[in-house]
Amino acid sequence: MEKQLKEEKVFKDPVHNYIHVQDEIIWSLINTHEFQRLRRIRQLGTSYLTFHGAEHSRFSHSLGVYEITRRIISQFERAEYPDWPEEERMVALCAALLHDLGHGPFSHSIEHAFQMNHEDWTCKIVLGDTEVAAVLRRLGEDFPEKVASVIRKTYEKAIVVNLVSSPLDADRMDYLLRDAYFTGVEYGTIDMDRILRMLRPYQGRIVVKESGMHAVEDYLMSRYQMYWQVYFHPVTRSSEIILRQIFRRAKELFDAGHSFRFLPDPLPGLFQRELTVQEYLLLDEALVQTAFMQWRLESDELLGQLCSCFLDRKLYKYVEVESLDMETIDDIRHAFEAAGLHPDYDLEIDFPTDLPYDVFRPDNESTEKQILLLDKHERLVEISEVSDIVRSISGLHRGKYHLYFPYEKVKAVLNRLPESIASIFIQN
Repeated sequence: MEKQLKEEKVFKDPVHNYIHVQDEIIWSLINTHEFQRLRRIRQLGTSYLTFHGAEHSRFSHSLGVYEITRRIISQFERAEYPDWPEEERMVALCAALLHDLGHGPFSHSIEHAFQMNHEDWTCKIVLGDTEVAAVLRRLGEDFPEKVASVIRKTYEKAIVVNLVSSPLDADRMDYLLRDAYFTGVEYGTIDMDRILRMLRPYQGRIVVKESGMHAVEDYLMSRYQMYWQVYFHPVTRSSEIILRQIFRRAKELFDAGHSFRFLPDPLPGLFQRELTVQEYLLLDEALVQTAFMQWRLESDELLGQLCSCFLDRKLYKYVEVESLDMETIDDIRHAFEAAGLHPDYDLEIDFPTDLPYDVFRPDNESTEKQILLLDKHERLVEISEVSDIVRSISGLHRGKYHLYFPYEKVKAVLNRLPESIASIFIQN
């Protein structure tokens, strides 16, 4: 049974002004051990090394997603739209609040290093022996499974999933606004109020009233610019590469039986990929950075150097290359090795479209990944069919190959590299 708080709780927020909590369940979830951990997980991973203001947390983002979802549902309920299932209110609010609960330290970087998925961990926490699960069960023994299925995108009512996970969802709207605010860029500023007013529940999903098309165009353009100016920023990518290399080297040493000067739980379990939920919840950025501070003193010179590079922001430099084939990559690696460099650690080749962020694509077979407009005749049309702006940004293919390398180490051996290879790394 849903219970209201005797007095509404509010969080002062730089993006939404105020975040309102009226439900006892939501307040209890916020105060769980597992949700409070998100204060110690940065929203943008290593982006703080590029944009010094990007210190905001998954905690604040999760509250923001909850607030946007709450506003959308309140609007639907006030308008008494028949296509909105009012009984799904708490499932949607809890899923919105908890959608990022399973993120680990430095988020996507640690997922890539150890083949983990934060949504899987979110569901394990929601369904496990946790404070969050105990709170959710107050609404029914099957309620944690309902929330987990929304996060897995398998919930029987797609309209609830749409609120939290779709091309125009509460998650994306909050992170665009929040990330723009804390990085200091202007690209992510969108007219969210206008977008929210134009949302409609219709035929089992969330659609946009046709007159709101221009606000959605602005949202998609802002999103496109944020990806290329913030999320794909090559300096952030450099820090992510070093971070992954630290994890890779530490795991190599662990597997070889190296005796670490500092290896607190749950890091051994992380290296073995045998973490329990309780062990996983011990992972936060404070623990990982403490380990890096100790590892810079390790007897293994490579691990120490990598940790120092990350902590002191001595990041890899990069050069841009228009095209790159496997033969050239092999030639570079062999030349590096012959010159005394380590091709696995002194060279990383990246193409931005490989990063774990998506750009809107209208030509997706699933309508769940499309933005649909509702015209005055109550017909649905996919937005790129009527928007020249959306068609233009959806058709663009951007990105160059970036070759990342430790500048001083490569500079010291340039004379030992073939001229054709050396010329790649001495671009102005």
